Amino acid sequence: MAKKLVIKVTAGADAPERCSQAFTVAAVAVASGVEVSLWLTGESAWFALPGRAAEFELSHAAPLPDLIESVQSAGRITLCTQCAARRGIAEEDVLEGVRIAGAQVFVSEAMADDAQALVY
Repeated sequence: MAKKLVIKVTAGADAPERCSQAFTVAAVAVASGVEVSLWLTGESAWFALPGRAAEFELSHAAPLPDLIESVQSAGRITLCTQCAARRGIAEEDVLEGVRIAGAQVFVSEAMADDAQALVY
């Protein structure tokens, strides 16, 4: 049985290597056929907005927009409800396909029998 990978990324431009690692692991997992749920929390919340990922730069790393596209091709991206509210981000503001959900949904996904959770 295939496992599900639940990844919470808390870092954004404030910690670019940690941020990039989370998105890279999510994209590689999707490409490997793993079911992926990527959660944007903290400063990574900004990447739920159109155009924001294109502003992210890290040498020797895949472009963030490409990684997001890879994850969305067969996985799910979720923006934390509280993180969105603190930043004034509404559902109509986010990239197509990004949902906004809270801690209850994250805990439910992370605690599933077939799930592995990672936090960056």
